[in-house]
Amino acid sequence: MQVFTSKNKKQTEKRSHNLLISLSLLLMTALSFVAFNNPADAKTTRIKDIVDFEGVRDNQLVGYGLVVGLNGTGDSLNNSPFTEQSLIAMLERLGVSIRGQNLNTGNVAAVMVTATLPPFTNQGAEIDVSVSALGDSESLQGGTLLVTPLMGADSEVYAVAQGPVIISGFSIGGDAGTVTQNIPTAGRIPAGGIVEREIDFKLEELQEVRLALRNPDFTTARRISQAINGFTSNGVATAENSASVVLRRPANYNGSIVDLITDIEQLPVQPDQIARVVIDERSGVIVMGSEVRISTVAIAQANLTVKVVETPQVSQPNPFAEGETQVVPRTAIDVNSGPDAKLAVVETGVTLQDLVTGLNRLGVAPRDVITILQGIKAAGALQAEIETL
Repeated sequence: MQVFTSKNKKQTEKRSHNLLISLSLLLMTALSFVAFNNPADAKTTRIKDIVDFEGVRDNQLVGYGLVVGLNGTGDSLNNSPFTEQSLIAMLERLGVSIRGQNLNTGNVAAVMVTATLPPFTNQGAEIDVSVSALGDSESLQGGTLLVTPLMGADSEVYAVAQGPVIISGFSIGGDAGTVTQNIPTAGRIPAGGIVEREIDFKLEELQEVRLALRNPDFTTARRISQAINGFTSNGVATAENSASVVLRRPANYNGSIVDLITDIEQLPVQPDQIARVVIDERSGVIVMGSEVRISTVAIAQANLTVKVVETPQVSQPNPFAEGETQVVPRTAIDVNSGPDAKLAVVETGVTLQDLVTGLNRLGVAPRDVITILQGIKAAGALQAEIETL
């Protein structure tokens, strides 16, 4: 028989306590591992935000019309013959014959009317339209667009626009000056177009649909197909190339292709892109992706400033002396090679944040960064693609 003393009892309780702590730490470690490796916690994006579905697209509409009711700011008919011809044709359709008459009105302007027809828009729905002056009109303020058919790329009429034009600019002037804010010759008509014809496209009858990636990438396309196949437990998605994924409706699926799209468009996917640096030399804008890497390279940046100042002086002869007045040139040249120029070493594999921090410490201006990046790329140390706008 084993007899437990108070000392043995304390040791047993201590071992039990240590075991409990160890189990707790192990459980916390396991939970932490699951949490940090959970795909939902990664930087994911919904499929619907990175792809376009085949057939689900906008359609552009355009038309030519007349805006009337302007306060003398319309087209001058002498300089805009198309406005005069359109005005005569419109009045003749309304039973007014003015052909051969001398027209002199400044209250009419010829305009181009544009609109976007959203996908699956029903007949009778209202859409916004944009109006832009075509002639030499000064302002469309206070004008009303007359009935204007809007045609698609197939020359068929899909909508009709009419209504008062709303502009966000103005132009006020006098004999000695003019003040113009925004663009007074362009405006919008909210809900000014009525859809007369629907686009004949039956998405629900399709057995397969193509998902077009907005930013083509092989890795992203493969991840999309894997996410869809994992959700449906069926090989319904296939990555054709870097820009498209084919989605097929399974034979045992009870819903239509629309139901299948609804089920998979909320799935999270982590998109991937190649390392790219986008440069706009005109505005000095630089955009660098997070995957940009730099190999070991030394960067020197110096601002070279050459200042030339011309201060010509006039030399005149003394009174009652023979001679002519001469202009003597005086030129001052100042060359500043940048005494604060520095040389920095960028280590291998630095990230975007490291690169930006290093360039900022050098005091490099954005336009100088463009030249530095192009030089690093030419040296083979920039592991990214440079795209110039």
